[in-house]
Amino acid sequence: MDAVEYENLIPSKIVEELDKYIVGQKNAKRMVAIALRNRWRRQRLPDELKDEVLPKNIIMMGPTGVGKTEISRRLAKLSGAPFIKVEASKFTEVGYVGRDVESMVRDLVELSINMVKTRYSEAVREKATDLAEERLLDLLLPPPTRVPTGVYSPEKSLEGPMPDSYQDSRQKLRKQLREGKLDERFVELDVKDKTGPPIGVISNVGMEDIEMNLREMLGNMMPGKKKRRRVKVPEALTLLNQEEAQKLIDMDEVVQEALRQVEDSGIIFLDEIDKIASREKGQGPDVSREGVQRDLLPIVEGSTINTKYGMVKTDHILFIAAGAFHTAKPSDLIPELQGRFPIRVELDSLGKDEFVRILTEPKNCLRRQYLALLATEGIDLNITDEAVEAIAATAVKVNERDENIGARRLFTIMERLLDKISFDAPEMEEKKVVIDAAYVNERMQDIVKDGDLSRYIL
Repeated sequence: MDAVEYENLIPSKIVEELDKYIVGQKNAKRMVAIALRNRWRRQRLPDELKDEVLPKNIIMMGPTGVGKTEISRRLAKLSGAPFIKVEASKFTEVGYVGRDVESMVRDLVELSINMVKTRYSEAVREKATDLAEERLLDLLLPPPTRVPTGVYSPEKSLEGPMPDSYQDSRQKLRKQLREGKLDERFVELDVKDKTGPPIGVISNVGMEDIEMNLREMLGNMMPGKKKRRRVKVPEALTLLNQEEAQKLIDMDEVVQEALRQVEDSGIIFLDEIDKIASREKGQGPDVSREGVQRDLLPIVEGSTINTKYGMVKTDHILFIAAGAFHTAKPSDLIPELQGRFPIRVELDSLGKDEFVRILTEPKNCLRRQYLALLATEGIDLNITDEAVEAIAATAVKVNERDENIGARRLFTIMERLLDKISFDAPEMEEKKVVIDAAYVNERMQDIVKDGDLSRYIL
C-alpha cells in the first residue's frame, strides 16, 4: 500500500496489511494500528491542541523471533514514515553520554532526507532525463563553432540557428541513442570527485558525527574538484541524469520537509531495551545501564536535538521498544522511563501451527522464496504440505530442547534441508524436485537426534 493512502489507513486496514506478512500477534498489531491512526487524528486537531497530544509509546515483550521488529518495520513501510532500528544495548559499548544516544535522531534525519530526495528525484526524472540526453548528445556530436556578428559577448556566441545538417545528424544520433545502438561507444566527461579530504578523528566516544561534519565543512571550503572519466554511453547517461536531477531539486525545501516528516511521523524502534534494565540497585554494570536509561529519557519524553540540518524536536516521534524480558521486567526500568511507555503488549510464543502458517501464508513466506530462488536455475521445486508440517515439527522440537529463537529457527532448518539441492542446482539434470515428509525426516533425523550437533548446526 502506498503512503499516499495514509488517510485511508484505518486500524482494521492496517491490521489486514500487517497480516499479509506477520502471523498471529493480534494484540501487538492492534496497538500499533491505533498508534498510527492517532497520528492522522492529531494532524486534524486545532493548533493549540495539536502540540499537547503526545504519542503513546509502546513496549513489546516477547521472546526473540516472534515478530517484534517485523511489525514495526512493516508499520513504517505502510505509512511511508522515516523508520530506524537501534539496539539500546549498543550505547553501553561506546560510553553513555548524550551525544551517542542522540545519534539515533541524527540517523533518522539522514534517512528522512534520503527518502524525500528520492521522492523529489522521481518528480523531476522526466525533465532530468531530457536534459541529460541533450548533454550527452553534445558530447557525442559537439555543436559547430558559431561566429557572432557585432560586438562579442558570451550570450551572443550562442545566438542564431544551428545548420540544418547538424540538426539532422543530431536527430539521427538521438534515435540511435534511444534504440541502444550507441551503448558500446565511450565518451569522456567531467564528474565531481566524491573522495573528500583524508580526515580521521581518533576517540572512543561519539566522534563519528564530528568526523563527518569536519569532512563536509572542509569539503565545502575547498573548490569542488572534478575528474575526467571515460565511460560507456549508458553509464554516462546515468551520471548526467543524476547531475541534472540534483540541479533541479531545491535542497532547502527537501531539508525542511524531511525535518517536518521526522518530527510529525518518525518512528524509532529501540530493540533490546531489557538489556539496559537494572535488576539490582548498586554498583557495577547496573549503574551503567541506569546511565543509558537516563540518557534516553530526555529524547523519549521530548527534547530538541541539534543536527547538521537544524534543530529537531522529538516530542512527537513514536518510540517502540522491544525486549525478550527473560531475566528483567519492564518495572526494572527507571520509573521516569517506564512512564514514557504507557502501552505494554505481550507477544505470544510460536508453536507448530504458527510455523506452518509462517512457511506458507505470508506474501514473503519461506516456501515461496526458495521456490523462486531455485526457479532461476530452472529447478521446479515442490515442497509438499506434509514436508511443511515436518519442518514445523522439527523447528518446535529443536526450539524446546535448545534455545528458543522463534521463527528464526525455520531459516536454519530450511537452509540445512536444501543445501545439497542449492549447491548442485546449476549442474542437475533432473529439474523436477519434490521435497516430502520422508525427505525432511531423512535429512534432519541425525542432527535432531544428536543434541550437541543440533546446537551447532540448527
